[in-house]
Amino acid sequence: FRFCVTSFLFVLYNKVGSPFSTTTMATSASAQLSKQVKKVYMELPQGDKVQAMYIWIDGTGEGLRCKTRTLDSEPKSIEDLPEWNFDGSSTHQSEGSNSDMFLKPVSMFRDPFRRDPNKLVLCEVLKYNKKVAETNLRHICKQIMDMVYNEHPWFGMEQEYTLLGMDGHPFGWPSNGFPGPQGPYYCGVGSDKAYGRDIVEAHYRACLYAGVKIAGTNAEVMPAQWEFQVGPCEGIDMGDHLWVARFILHRVCEDFGIVVSFDPKPITGNWNGAGCHTNFSTKPMREEGGLKHQKLEIKKYKIHYDPKGGSDNARRLTGFHETSNIHEFSAGVANRGASIRIPRTVGQEQKGYFEDRRPSANCDPYAVTEALIRTCLLKETGEEPCEYKN
Repeated sequence: FRFCVTSFLFVLYNKVGSPFSTTTMATSASAQLSKQVKKVYMELPQGDKVQAMYIWIDGTGEGLRCKTRTLDSEPKSIEDLPEWNFDGSSTHQSEGSNSDMFLKPVSMFRDPFRRDPNKLVLCEVLKYNKKVAETNLRHICKQIMDMVYNEHPWFGMEQEYTLLGMDGHPFGWPSNGFPGPQGPYYCGVGSDKAYGRDIVEAHYRACLYAGVKIAGTNAEVMPAQWEFQVGPCEGIDMGDHLWVARFILHRVCEDFGIVVSFDPKPITGNWNGAGCHTNFSTKPMREEGGLKHQKLEIKKYKIHYDPKGGSDNARRLTGFHETSNIHEFSAGVANRGASIRIPRTVGQEQKGYFEDRRPSANCDPYAVTEALIRTCLLKETGEEPCEYKN
């Protein structure tokens, strides 16, 4: 029945456009404030002072928090940035009776919202006793990356996300129905195919200004869903740059009055979910004859297979909608339904990278990249490799 209805809507949509005329345009109240009035104040000189926005991951493991402090001069390196503190009881990270947590600066970027000389400062979270907080996955990831420094691990992560109105409905979707079925939206062009490109373009330029290693962007299969790619990044930089790119996206959407969702399956039914496909290679894999090293790493990955990669990922990894089944491991050349996809060019050139398609959009990149290193480079196995499916 669902297939018949979907087919009917698809035909109707292609003949006369969307069968629903009312679109969702629910935006936040703050977005209605005059940006021109704000601009007057933002153009005031700030003297020799610098605004540093400290950013950290909260106790949910997915949410981002931020606050700003004034510095007496422009910091040239992380060492120039002081540690700070915050109320962990308000971020799900401590008890109210002992709420102080510490922010340790670890990575610095230009601020695309306040502009130079102001900074965005990514921080690790430490507990009241200066020990690493439970939600601070960067700390152990950095230790693992340092252990394999000579392997020069490269990563690239493809971050999918969905734009929502303040009412939780996908941005641009009819308020009392659905847009036409999937098909014309992936890398689509036109008002009836691309929903929210202004946000995408603003985010892209803001990332370039900040110094985030953003590699590209495109509209995704589900309408109001987009993707940006970050990388290649070596080691710990992957997690740092992706988290800051996510922060910038949240901040851009705030200006537009739109909500960004990293939910792995924001809309149930015959709609694609949202992933964070992760590309990985080591120096031996990128050199001549590197395919044999890649097969070894995938073999280890199969033996030590862990289906995790973001919370609530089972709703997405069903084996349908360009995903593998969460309970099975597979690898295939150019196969977007496999756990691990081997790019066609890698098979032809006998060297390069592979793509782990399992991580969800809300994954922690520190956890994903650490798992890749720990599994592929720090574990030994004598099992036979899985076969590629061409």
